[in-house]
Amino acid sequence: MESNRLRLGILLMAALAPVAWGTGYYVTETYLPPDRPLFGATVRALPFGLLLLAFRPRLPSGIWWWRTLVLGTLNIGAFFVLIFVAAYHLPGGLAATLTATSPIAIMLFAWLLVRERPAVVSLVGAVVGATGVALLVLRAGFAVDPIGVVASLSAVVMSSFGFALVKRWQPPVDLLTFTAWQLVAGGLVLLPVALLVEGAPPSLGLTDLAGFAWLGLAGTVLAYVVWFRGLRELPAAAVGLVGLLNPVSGTVVGIVLAHEAFGPTQALGMTLVLLGVLAGQPAFAARLRRRRTPVGVAAPERERVLVDAAG
Repeated sequence: MESNRLRLGILLMAALAPVAWGTGYYVTETYLPPDRPLFGATVRALPFGLLLLAFRPRLPSGIWWWRTLVLGTLNIGAFFVLIFVAAYHLPGGLAATLTATSPIAIMLFAWLLVRERPAVVSLVGAVVGATGVALLVLRAGFAVDPIGVVASLSAVVMSSFGFALVKRWQPPVDLLTFTAWQLVAGGLVLLPVALLVEGAPPSLGLTDLAGFAWLGLAGTVLAYVVWFRGLRELPAAAVGLVGLLNPVSGTVVGIVLAHEAFGPTQALGMTLVLLGVLAGQPAFAARLRRRRTPVGVAAPERERVLVDAAG
């Protein structure tokens, strides 16, 4: 019982990550310099990674130099660049819908790299949740740009692969240091791209600094720490599914602060997302399997069924 409560607490903490990421749309549009997404991504990663590293002053050693570069590129640097390309070539709703396929990609990579076989109910939950995201954010009359589609799906593949590697590679340091390494590496990858594409940094006012402080502390440092902890200690299916709360959070913030429209279609989409997240949890799959297990099955066999269902 205590173990179940601990896992639930870790899962709820991990859910803070997509909720914080979802606020980024409004904060970026309202408070940050316009048309500087790569500069904004660099500021979110590099300075705050260095700040976190100042509290955990330890550098990588041995194989962790190249592993940190790989993880920082996949989870931070390349991911932000590809999302930037997708945002410029696709409507926001279509980009969010394509990104909603990430839970399935995370499950598949975790199956390949750490032998976490996803339960069928988790895959169904991911499909239901992605359908809900499409209803929630997709609008009629959009144009499909192949470059944007490739960039968006590449971002899903690369970040999902990176998240699975977080489960596979166990660093010799605490989670804060591990997160700091990735943020600094990803920020260093982003920095030359931002300077090349967008030029010199813009001047920043108090509003810009406040927006970057929120995105850096809540939407990056806190978000990635709890997200990586969830990936390391819980099944990939459980954590990947709560990632679907990102567009839900963005929609709620848009309704409350920007007074965006919200109709029956969006309400149905939000309901499907929440149902997909809850029903697709491995613990729910295990409970279903337990109810279907015949009463006469021996206790060891029931335990094996539960272990298989939970991945």
